[in-house]
Amino acid sequence: MTPGKSTSSPRTAVVIGGGITGLATAALLAREGLDVTVLEKNSTPGGRTGNWETEGFRFDTGPSWYLMPEVFDHFFRLLGTSAEEQLELVQLDPGYRVYFEDEAAPVDVQATRAKNVELFESLEPGAGARLEKYLDSAAEVYDVAKKRFLYSTFASFLPLLRPDVLSRGPRLAKLLLQPLSSFVAKRFTDPRIRQILGYPAVFLGSSPFTTPSMYHLMSRLDLSDGVLYPRGGFHRLITVIASLAESEGVKIQLEANVTAIRTEQQGNGRARATGVEYRDAAGMPAVLDADLVVSAADLHHTETRLLPAQLQTYPPKYWESRIPGPGGILLHLGVRGELPELAHHTLLFTKDWEANFEKIFGKHTSVPDPASLYICRPSATDEDAAPEGHENLFVLVPVPSDPALGSGGVDGAGDPRLEAMADTVIAQISGWAGIPDLAERITVRRTVGPGDFTADFNSWKGTLLGPAHVLKQSAFLRGTNASRKVDGLLYAGGSTLPGIGLPMCLISAELVLKRLRGDTSTEALPEPPRVSEKTH
Repeated sequence: MTPGKSTSSPRTAVVIGGGITGLATAALLAREGLDVTVLEKNSTPGGRTGNWETEGFRFDTGPSWYLMPEVFDHFFRLLGTSAEEQLELVQLDPGYRVYFEDEAAPVDVQATRAKNVELFESLEPGAGARLEKYLDSAAEVYDVAKKRFLYSTFASFLPLLRPDVLSRGPRLAKLLLQPLSSFVAKRFTDPRIRQILGYPAVFLGSSPFTTPSMYHLMSRLDLSDGVLYPRGGFHRLITVIASLAESEGVKIQLEANVTAIRTEQQGNGRARATGVEYRDAAGMPAVLDADLVVSAADLHHTETRLLPAQLQTYPPKYWESRIPGPGGILLHLGVRGELPELAHHTLLFTKDWEANFEKIFGKHTSVPDPASLYICRPSATDEDAAPEGHENLFVLVPVPSDPALGSGGVDGAGDPRLEAMADTVIAQISGWAGIPDLAERITVRRTVGPGDFTADFNSWKGTLLGPAHVLKQSAFLRGTNASRKVDGLLYAGGSTLPGIGLPMCLISAELVLKRLRGDTSTEALPEPPRVSEKTH
């Protein structure tokens, strides 16, 4: 029997977690004909893709880069609609701005490939032509990855034995074994270019010095395709997908904290999932029976807290050798006046690039100071993100994944050490971007730390994203999306296949459907024909 597959077609399903993955999974399962309930521990859906509103400001509290738009559109088309119908997408130009330590002027990464070729040439003679070859390679690897790896459950490896994979075998092996930093360094000498091309490793919860160079494919996304923004913010995605799920008949129950996955033994010596135990909004114990259980919660939490030891595919010992992605200190800042010094997306890169990553991912971790960090200013594009005459800033500082770094709060009420770090970050942005009065202009302030990710999302080691995309945690080495010991128990989300990021989470939802169908193909599911121009 295929692990994770019930003895008969399930009629009911419970999805643990109402983040983007859980909602997307529920919508697809309901469209497949199942009676689906989502149980979400928090008072609002969204998980990491959350929002916080106060005093006229609307803050996204998690993901803020809209990349791989075709993945979003494909998901919507599986539900009979499209991204165009559901979202208002804005092309960002520049795609993002980068301030480099001790450099007089920032670099604006452009919205098109042609303009970025010109940009790289202006930074390093000959780099324009080399970028063309780099992006051609990125596009080729991206297409192979999307066709053969991203949409695969790896339940069978036979579909991977195709000419397009086998013919590229030696090259793909080299790309897997060589770190991204070395791959970039062989082609470019200007440190600014090296940092721009290495930074996408952070989107994968890793470091360019340990991320396989296979992931240079990421540069196709920002340097060729450009960066989009969904007007209304990223929580708009949650609103849309939750609405689509409910229109398919999904029931979303909030403040329902799952405490155990219920199982029963079968005659074949295996167990079978029969539902979940949870505590409702009043704190009272409850049970929900189901033929299929899908956990879109953190995989470490699912395995080590919701299952007994004898039924764990990934017991505590497994996690001892796993590498978490970074933790994060987040700042949500409402600022009086305009901030033209910052683009919609702005990055600050330190000169001690490798040492910065070593402090986050090395054996002896510490918080980098100064830090390479990221700033999102959605009010540059979306007037509803802040009240008139104000700006909205979301700041992310990658730090070690360690809940002991503390939790945040509003108006300086977080742990003192974390609030002091936030003060340092504000001063850094002020100095690097030339905004000397930034601190005095802040009218709203909220901080979030690794401790919050543990408390709010049951995040393993307080990690911001999930297990890092190093070699032993990528593709089929990342694990399986089906329990090997409990039939009818599947996994979804950033901590399982195919990995980190909103597009990966939507693909992860689709992989649940492929598991349910016993589909071992490597390509995205066929999109159903459109019945009308607007199904929903």
